Amino acid sequence: MSDFRFDPRKWLLRILSPLDGQLTLIVMAILGFSTVVMVSASPERLDTLALNVGVAFAVMWIAASVPPQRMMTVALPLYVLGVLLLIGVALFGDVSKGARRWLNIGVARIQPSELMKISMPLMLAWYFQSREGLIRARDFLIAIALLLVPVGLIAKQPDLGTALLVAASGFYVLFFAGLTWRLILPVVVVGVVGIGAIVAMGDSLCMPGVEWPGMREYQRHRVCTLLDPTSDPLGKGFHIIQSTIAIGSGGVVGKGWGKGTQTHLDFLPERHTDFIFAVLTEEFGLAGALLLVVLYILLIFRGLFIAAGAPTLFSRLLAGALTLIFFTYAFVNMGMVSGILPVVGVPLPFVSYGGTALVTLCLGVGMLMSIQRHRRRVGT
Repeated sequence: MSDFRFDPRKWLLRILSPLDGQLTLIVMAILGFSTVVMVSASPERLDTLALNVGVAFAVMWIAASVPPQRMMTVALPLYVLGVLLLIGVALFGDVSKGARRWLNIGVARIQPSELMKISMPLMLAWYFQSREGLIRARDFLIAIALLLVPVGLIAKQPDLGTALLVAASGFYVLFFAGLTWRLILPVVVVGVVGIGAIVAMGDSLCMPGVEWPGMREYQRHRVCTLLDPTSDPLGKGFHIIQSTIAIGSGGVVGKGWGKGTQTHLDFLPERHTDFIFAVLTEEFGLAGALLLVVLYILLIFRGLFIAAGAPTLFSRLLAGALTLIFFTYAFVNMGMVSGILPVVGVPLPFVSYGGTALVTLCLGVGMLMSIQRHRRRVGT
């Protein structure tokens, strides 16, 4: 009979082996910072937060254990499933607060648009991998069409924030795949000119009764509120005004943990989700905000390092897109909370309360870990 000895250290190392140490430490640091802020902002949600973190880390570990080659095999089915579910939402979805975003599948209600944040870059990375060495202009057109289908379905729900994130995740794959600047620059020029025209004509465009083609009324209000929050200080502009007051009053070192007046006097809306960055800056000031930004920079640099060392086109495109998704989350949330971007309901990555977003983000981190772990296996 063999002499079996249980070695806790060896078993722990075996369990942790799929995880990338640097990414794990960075994510844990951000989540630790999030927990400190959440204790002040909404302590009654700590139990659920702990459950969400546990589930998210389990998903991250599973994703880190799956080889990139296996990910390729599920890219197309996952994309097709996501599109079919989005069509199901459009036809049979539950309406909540004027938006049709949820689909009741009997045992639970799901939000299929969250699935597309990961399946979209996965699908496009698989598509360009299948065309490696033969990529032509028409392949980019096909990829853009694959991207516009789910983005259009999500935008029609309407869910502009998620549509923006899905569009960004697909665009990053296109960019890393070599999308020519001749196609990118015209879009950028049109966007800059359009934004400039809106700013220049803000007063006339925001007058009551004026309609903007292609935009719903609440979306027009968001843009108009961005241009002048004081035009409706107790209505549409209330969120932005209170958020900027909280950020500005924090100063360099903040008012102190648990001492934020805007937060604890209930002036700050959605303080545990979309506007948690305002809570952080009010209580920890510029120093706390810079600490969080440094952690995000480390996360992005680590992700780009993994992308640069990935052995296949699929892995490089997927890793690069996933990394820049984290950047997009952080940039859009901080921008809208600070009043420089419209409020579109994008959470602060790993900080805002919300199980679905946290699981999605940790799934992306797990995929990065898998790519790093299998980087030496050229066949993957």
